[in-house]
Amino acid sequence: METKRIVVKVGTNVLTNKDNRILGPVLRELVRQISVLNERGVEVILVSSGSAIAGKEILGETSIIDPSIRRQVYSSVGQPRMMRHYYSLFHDYGMRCAQVLATKRDFDPGKHRENMVNCYEGLLAEGVTPIANEDDATSLTMSMFSDNDELASLVAELLDVDRLIILSDTNGLYTGHPDDKDSRQLKEVSVNQEVEQYVMASGKKEGEGRGGMASKLKIAKGTARKNIPTYIANGKRENVIVDIIDNKEVGTKFVSEQGIQY
Repeated sequence: METKRIVVKVGTNVLTNKDNRILGPVLRELVRQISVLNERGVEVILVSSGSAIAGKEILGETSIIDPSIRRQVYSSVGQPRMMRHYYSLFHDYGMRCAQVLATKRDFDPGKHRENMVNCYEGLLAEGVTPIANEDDATSLTMSMFSDNDELASLVAELLDVDRLIILSDTNGLYTGHPDDKDSRQLKEVSVNQEVEQYVMASGKKEGEGRGGMASKLKIAKGTARKNIPTYIANGKRENVIVDIIDNKEVGTKFVSEQGIQY
């Protein structure tokens, strides 16, 4: 099946180093790959994390005690900074990008949803790459996305894409901890396979993003169930997105069919 439209979700752990600094070269490589796909006529919707970390880099520690207000403040400061990075990188590659901020209620059936579809379709028709993120400034805690993986899955379904690629800081799903020598990477997982026992809970510091591997696995299976092949792969690996579109064996692929050998 020919790939015409994809969603790429890039996590905070991909965009930052161990000191929580935004990595310019990783952003550049991401945009370079989007430009390659653009030339091939593949439409890419980018779901980008990183705004909270980008804001924290500017503000440092704050006196705000409430964690949800602090997150709103960090994200509100960091979002234009992320977009400035993206804007100039897309410009370097002769492309244009746009910011699309959403809340969970925008995906409820009705006018909000139709309005958002029209916005995305309008941008894509003009050759503009939409960059989506949660609208942290207006999202209510009880109706926030669990993380940007969930946002990416909803966008993938909304726009009827051919593939969803979730970029993480690991190469995919393993049978144990990725660093254990006995662990092996699963190349392909069907939605009916019991692989949940392989996932460890991850302790994350503030600003590092909300989604761990357990959440990625749940989202990947849920999206694959809707007949959208979904991949979890290492976003710091060179050419990772293009290699996946070229059907190279990269990351872990989640599919809806049964009886997959792995």
